[in-house]
Amino acid sequence: MRKIAVLVLIALPALAQERVDLAIVDRVKAEAFERSKVMETLRNLSDVHGPRLTGSPGFEGAARWAMGELNGYGLENVHLEKWGPFGRAWTLEQSSLELIEPSYSQLTAVPLAWSASTNGAVTGELVLAPLRGSFRDGPKKSKEGIEAYRAKWTGKLRGKIVLLNDPKVPAPQTNPQFRRLTAAELSDLANAPAPAAKLTAKKLDDLEWPEDPAEMGRFFSGLPNALMEQLYDLYDQAAAERGEFLAKEGVAGVLLEDDRAHEGMLFGEAAGGFKAAGTPAPPTFVVTAEQYNRIARLLEKKNSVRVRLSLKAATSDHDVDGLNIIGEIPGGDKKDEIVMVGAHFDSWHSGTGATDNGAGSAVMIEVMRILKALNLKLDRTVRIGLWGGEEEGLFGSRAYVKEHFADPQTMRVTSQHGKLSGYFNLDNGSGKIRGVYLQGHEAMRPIFESWLAPFRDMGVTTVSIRNTGGTDHLSFAAVGLPGFQFIQDPLDYGTITHHSDMDTWDHAVPEDLMQASAVIATVVYQTATRKEMLPRRELPKPQ
Repeated sequence: MRKIAVLVLIALPALAQERVDLAIVDRVKAEAFERSKVMETLRNLSDVHGPRLTGSPGFEGAARWAMGELNGYGLENVHLEKWGPFGRAWTLEQSSLELIEPSYSQLTAVPLAWSASTNGAVTGELVLAPLRGSFRDGPKKSKEGIEAYRAKWTGKLRGKIVLLNDPKVPAPQTNPQFRRLTAAELSDLANAPAPAAKLTAKKLDDLEWPEDPAEMGRFFSGLPNALMEQLYDLYDQAAAERGEFLAKEGVAGVLLEDDRAHEGMLFGEAAGGFKAAGTPAPPTFVVTAEQYNRIARLLEKKNSVRVRLSLKAATSDHDVDGLNIIGEIPGGDKKDEIVMVGAHFDSWHSGTGATDNGAGSAVMIEVMRILKALNLKLDRTVRIGLWGGEEEGLFGSRAYVKEHFADPQTMRVTSQHGKLSGYFNLDNGSGKIRGVYLQGHEAMRPIFESWLAPFRDMGVTTVSIRNTGGTDHLSFAAVGLPGFQFIQDPLDYGTITHHSDMDTWDHAVPEDLMQASAVIATVVYQTATRKEMLPRRELPKPQ
């Protein structure tokens, strides 16, 4: 009994206490708050170099600008790393959509990415031909939907301008459109989820998909990495099949109403497939819900209605390489060991990609600037990765992990796998950091609790054992590497800016991005100077 008690007394301080250099924290805060460059970096990434669609010249131009900044801050080995081929380059040059009968109106619309260009202005008969069943409904309903659509509409759409969804009046927005996490929500995040049997399904087809759309977010976040990759592939496949069918039927144009739309906003991603080997989707526009519904009502009531559309996009005839931006601050005594920070650099094209994910990219560039500006002694090398192709399926980070660390399908690890201490990611908008998701990694709890303690008075209070999905830390976690995403205030990310035309610099909160920069710079410094590398869980089985 006495021996056990002594052992416990000895072990507990080691478990609970992680050394934090508060003098360094003070210096980091001063640099991050008093001499911040994060908003200017974000202005350049969004106002000047946005949007940054994967594979586009705009992405590459923004990447070269970011490389210039990293070089200017004194980073070494700054370079572009190819992971392609990705797909066709696509850059919007001109577009318009007009209602010309029963009365003229300039419609608020944006073409979806990888749409084909028109040959000048196009008019045509409008037809309401809704496609029911999307990738969000699961593989079975998605497949059934396109098969039913082919059976009903083959041979009937040539030269038509197709309205592709049933009109839907947006629900009143009764919940706050901008909010911060409450104490109750953070307390809930701090609690472990109820125990549940591990999901053993190997395919998305084997899952029971929720009927309630409100449950979708929780359902997707609970999917294992391998099934998340299948989900991304399903999205790409569904878009490609839809676009190819409509193109081969000779459709003149497509109009869509997105089910996220409200208050005149536009949400949109891809019109169809992005591979050069496929057939480009017809000119496809997403229209505000209010204007789309008006057109649909006119058709339903047999009123005469005509629209005119025009689209010009510069498109490559071959697949271009995808790109990641890499740079590093060499370490000292343990320079062969690596600490990584990252964020996805690509965006969709209707806005300027400010909150998704210019904000995360600007913060990580700022983290590297802070570490260099303070000339901190780092034992380990600190490396930044700004990823391309996240929006299409975590392509950039998945390729980087496979090339440098391990292939999740075989789990054959490289020599570098044992040298990565940890990876830290930021990708949930402009909101300040409120804590971190442990991804089930219990050994990291006391470490993060100590590291984040100096920021408790700035709202960083929560260490959650839960997993979170949907972004690039998953690529690292998939091969057994410590990979983490921070908990952030939602602000208006999920309600207004995510994949919308409102994703602009105006929706970024300066003090939040300064706080995030200070938190992450501190975490990175602690990881880079810690006596041992971060603890690991056992390697996952091949996927």
